[in-house]
Amino acid sequence: MNGIKRFCSLIFMIWGFVTFIAAMLLVLPFIFISSALFEGKRSSDIIFFFLNIWGWIFCLLSFYRIQTRNKAAINPDTAYIYVCNHNSYLDAVAIVLAIPGSFRPLGKIEMVKIPVFGLIYRKVVVMIDRASKESRQRSVDELKQDLSKGQSILIFPEGTMNRSAEPLADFYDGAFRLAIETQTPIAPMVILNARNLFPRSDPFAARPGVITCVFDQPVDVSGFVPEDLEILKASVYGKMNALIEKAV
Repeated sequence: MNGIKRFCSLIFMIWGFVTFIAAMLLVLPFIFISSALFEGKRSSDIIFFFLNIWGWIFCLLSFYRIQTRNKAAINPDTAYIYVCNHNSYLDAVAIVLAIPGSFRPLGKIEMVKIPVFGLIYRKVVVMIDRASKESRQRSVDELKQDLSKGQSILIFPEGTMNRSAEPLADFYDGAFRLAIETQTPIAPMVILNARNLFPRSDPFAARPGVITCVFDQPVDVSGFVPEDLEILKASVYGKMNALIEKAV
């Protein structure tokens, strides 16, 4: 029985990969045209329109459903620093479909090597090479510039996919330091069930299902100073951890 289940999961994983790439190939020309004709937030808004199409096609054909909770807490006309947990490759689809409006995510430069996905990744993501001090500073400067133009950004405060058994890995300082320095509100959100549906540790256990994205009330950082960084980080960690535990 387990053998049959694994075989079905393998077929589903292959099908999911094919639909993932096929949907990207469909929107890829429109993303390149948009990035060539427009700049800044206008370009990002149009690109995310097509990324939403990609996400919906993938979910429809792969039998995933993205549902959101407390989305009304988010004002799509406000620039936020979104912070989110990171457990699965499905997170990329979930955040695109859940977050209202466009955003610039911070991501690892190694991801550009992925066929097709890497082409779109270059157009959307603020890339960082964590091994390079110059790259880290350049990415921070680019994120600050985006925020100054009214563009939301997204940072996974755990830094990478959480491989631990805990709901959340320890947070890095970057998102919270940036929020204080730019006085930008933080919008905490969590993705639920993505790890169960497509675990990084065992991709052959992939299966369809519902992924839930839950938003918390944005955190106003007005008046915060650098000395408040640890307090802010602990507060947001507690909010996100509570959202995850409430769902268990």
